[in-house]
Amino acid sequence: MSAFALLALSTTCAAWTIPPQSVYIDQTQYNVLGTNSSLFRASTGYFNPQNLTPPFFQIFDEGFFTILGDSPSIRLITENDSYAFAHEAPVYLPEKNELWFSSNDGGPLGMSDWYTDNKIWKINLDEAEAGNATLYEVPITPPLEMTNGGTLYANGQPLFIQSGRAELPPTLAIVNPSPPYNSTVILDNFYGRQFNSLNDVKIHPVSKAIFFTDVTYGWLNHFRPMPLLPNQVYRLDPISGAVRVVADGFDRCNGIAFSIDGSLAYIADTGASGGFLGNNATETATLYEFDVDPTTQRFLNRRIFAYIDTGVPDGIQLDACGNVYTGTGDGVQIWSAAGVLLGKIFTASTVAEMIFVGNGRMVVLDETKLYLVHFAAQEHSLDYWS
Repeated sequence: MSAFALLALSTTCAAWTIPPQSVYIDQTQYNVLGTNSSLFRASTGYFNPQNLTPPFFQIFDEGFFTILGDSPSIRLITENDSYAFAHEAPVYLPEKNELWFSSNDGGPLGMSDWYTDNKIWKINLDEAEAGNATLYEVPITPPLEMTNGGTLYANGQPLFIQSGRAELPPTLAIVNPSPPYNSTVILDNFYGRQFNSLNDVKIHPVSKAIFFTDVTYGWLNHFRPMPLLPNQVYRLDPISGAVRVVADGFDRCNGIAFSIDGSLAYIADTGASGGFLGNNATETATLYEFDVDPTTQRFLNRRIFAYIDTGVPDGIQLDACGNVYTGTGDGVQIWSAAGVLLGKIFTASTVAEMIFVGNGRMVVLDETKLYLVHFAAQEHSLDYWS
């Protein structure tokens, strides 16, 4: 069903009018399947009881109406079904109105492996709004080895995290946002040991320390040697250069984010996604929430924030109200700060990352596609250095 056909779904739910490209799912109808038992699905299947054609918004809780506003939209702005060009590491550069991101590193359709790096691309958001999101490759020098995460650092510079490739180490690197796009590595080891394959990175909003996750996906996807460390979360003090572990005990720690005041941390554990070992739905597909110690910034009091019903959680972003957005196996899932599933940007495909590109605007990275979302949500400028 097209987006225009979805307009016909507009109706009234309690005091709310269902907006365009949206459908309300009354969860009480599915608490007991009964005659709807055909909806039974595996963990990799999609919950799409109306059998509508994506993309569209699924509303599970009335709190999602505030996020969507009166006239939300989601539209495809570029695609390439033969190449996973839009995987992770989204960094929005407000002064240039550009979005930078990386292709898949070692995964399906990634065109990268033990011998070949993935690529960094950028689009101009003015062009995207006009319906012509041209991809421009960013010729970073020296080149980065398998970029998988990114955030905005001081002076409007992208900070990228690399998984490494072959014997070349995983790194953290700052990149000049203008030609010649030179890169500067600021970390490439843990007291002499290479990291496994660094995955995601965020800046703490108070201390400005750099926090990042390290996981074994490089080895699992055949572009890194055997791991040398546990799957852990690290803190880098950019002033002293000191690096230390702040959380461990994960199956496969992945995405990371902080609450607006920095008192809470969120970590995605993608244990159910096993790389070449195959998927195992009995493993973790979970967002964890931690208290961040105000003195030591260790992650304390780990608890489940949300379990993802389709695929695994990956990249994490927050909006100005503290709602939590995560890429999953069926699109983007949006949770309230209390851990209630509010709704989904439903694509029926795997989304690793998404990012606000100004207030009321988000880009969804759907591997072989890029979507531009307009809604009422306001960005959480956590990644902007202030």
